[in-house]
Amino acid sequence: MGVWRRLGTITKAQGLYSTTTFSSSWSIPLGLGRPLSSAANVNAQAEIMNGKPIAKDIRSRVAAEICRLKAATGRLPGLAVVLVGNRKDSHNYVNLKLKACNQVGIVTSIVQLPQDCTQDRLIDVVSSFNRNPSVHGIIVQLPLPQHLDEEKIINFVSPEKDVDGFHPLNMGNLAMRGREPLFIPCAPKACIELLLRYGVEIIGKNAVVIGRSKIVGLSTSLLLQRHHATVSTLHSFTKSPEEITRHADVVISDVGTPNLVQPDWLKPGAVVVDMGTNPVKDPSSRHGFRITGDVCYTEAIKVVSAITPVPGGVGPVVISMLLSNTLDSAKRAYGLT
Repeated sequence: MGVWRRLGTITKAQGLYSTTTFSSSWSIPLGLGRPLSSAANVNAQAEIMNGKPIAKDIRSRVAAEICRLKAATGRLPGLAVVLVGNRKDSHNYVNLKLKACNQVGIVTSIVQLPQDCTQDRLIDVVSSFNRNPSVHGIIVQLPLPQHLDEEKIINFVSPEKDVDGFHPLNMGNLAMRGREPLFIPCAPKACIELLLRYGVEIIGKNAVVIGRSKIVGLSTSLLLQRHHATVSTLHSFTKSPEEITRHADVVISDVGTPNLVQPDWLKPGAVVVDMGTNPVKDPSSRHGFRITGDVCYTEAIKVVSAITPVPGGVGPVVISMLLSNTLDSAKRAYGLT
């Protein structure tokens, strides 16, 4: 395959991303940014890939685009959130999403259902949002209580309003070459955006994704393949995972186990994206706990060339991608894409 054809493929891969946020990193050929550090350079200070300024930039661009949408149509994007049960972490995360929506001008509505909510009741709520033309995005906050069929509920969300990107139609199109999903899941989309913004080379590099959940691991693996990385996915049945990660140029982890990834798991000069968010008891903290990732940060930083902090790394960008997806859905609904 010649150079021009390869560049054409790169451009198509970039086309997966929203045009509404106008990210400068989406307009450069993937993998042609800063190369991964070599072993000879590992003594240099590792770059901290802070997601907060990236998230701020995306939100600013989304807000500006929403103003233009309102001027053209008189309408605003609408996001509906369905929250079942009393999980504190779910409530906290939903509040962050709602706050971010309000800041950029996305109209929000939320339905809170009890822990013992029936499946039929939940489906009725989702179906009502599917029919509502002022709702452009629907989120069913996961995880759901065990008595509810999570997959069945996700299938009831309209693919055109599936701003989480979890519907089988969107996940299937993400997996298949030549097809485009309506939405890319927010966490992997944020992960790739962060890598691109920091100029990390992706094409042809060995990437390891630790975890295979549909929210992060599976969809991140699929998206990395779209960007022409060679991807290995590790899970609970993987033998000698540390041996596999030692060969990786890029390591992405989201398994929910604090400090699982030790420095001897990492190749000198690798790039690490830690998507784990794990509460760990800390009596010195005002809340009695602190949030840490899956990677032993204080030791890994001595080995790698770049790493995300937890908190403050991928998390803020994930929420910004939700705003972007919701805006894209509204523009599509009003024929402005």
